[in-house]
Amino acid sequence: MAAPGEAIIRCEGLRKTYGSVEALKGLNLTVYPHSIFGLLGPNGAGKSTTIKLLTRQIRPTSGQAWVAGASITSAKADVRARIGYLSEQPALYTWMSGQEFLDFTGELFGLSARDRRRRRDELLELVGLTAAARRRIGSYSNGMRQRLGIAQALVNRPEVLFLDEPVSALDPIGRKEILELFQRLKGEATVFFSSHVLADVDRICDAVAVLNRGELLVQASITELKERYAPPMISVELECAAEDLQRLLAREPWVQHITVSGSRATILVRDLATAKRALPALLVNAGLPLLRYEVTQPTLEDVFLRLVGKEGNLSGTGEEA
Repeated sequence: MAAPGEAIIRCEGLRKTYGSVEALKGLNLTVYPHSIFGLLGPNGAGKSTTIKLLTRQIRPTSGQAWVAGASITSAKADVRARIGYLSEQPALYTWMSGQEFLDFTGELFGLSARDRRRRRDELLELVGLTAAARRRIGSYSNGMRQRLGIAQALVNRPEVLFLDEPVSALDPIGRKEILELFQRLKGEATVFFSSHVLADVDRICDAVAVLNRGELLVQASITELKERYAPPMISVELECAAEDLQRLLAREPWVQHITVSGSRATILVRDLATAKRALPALLVNAGLPLLRYEVTQPTLEDVFLRLVGKEGNLSGTGEEA
């Protein structure tokens, strides 16, 4: 167990190679207790490799990490007793009911029959499946299965809950249910999850780390990342095509980048104060009728694209490493 003020997860130079492929390149990472932490990156960035290392499914080539005070490389440290884990494709026994599956999981952890029943009922209520407890898992929706998978990962009262792409296969309603569940779990455990659904991460995470090609690009709170990497944006809509605006602003020093789509344009600016003064005057002088003008807040996606784009891989390709 991590002492007050200490990290619940700490990685120092964590590295994993597969033959000549370096899937993770000396990862240094710190996660604090009772937070929701997002691990971001395109496919092949090293997200799944990181989670598999921290859950002791694979061993590091070099480096060290500690989870809830236990070393992932020590044979004496029982990391698995202190964590919960849910893979991207949960392994559920579809012929069982939800409550039978949680009973079975509790038995694997050595809980007594009385403790299994109590924990089962607590978790079914926590994930909103009490009414479906006696139904076969095969009849569950994707969202219900994901919630049951999270419940089984919590049976042993873990200090850290690891989730690999927990919302990627869900529809918007299912994603909303899972994200709300994560927020309720903050009092139960630290939630560490990988994702490429940036809007979801932006909504609930306290802090994130961005990986690309096995390297850590940055770790910070959501607010810090936006302040550091996402420039202010101005969105405008004209009565005419916005290509004229693109030409007009091409040489303005306060313009960092402009994206045009039909009559709309998004302008990334270096100096917001100057932009707010100069842009309306430029539009009037050029005779470009303005329909809408809005200063927009940067999103985590803006940060992600800027960071990963610098590394020359905007979308990421290939299998997840």
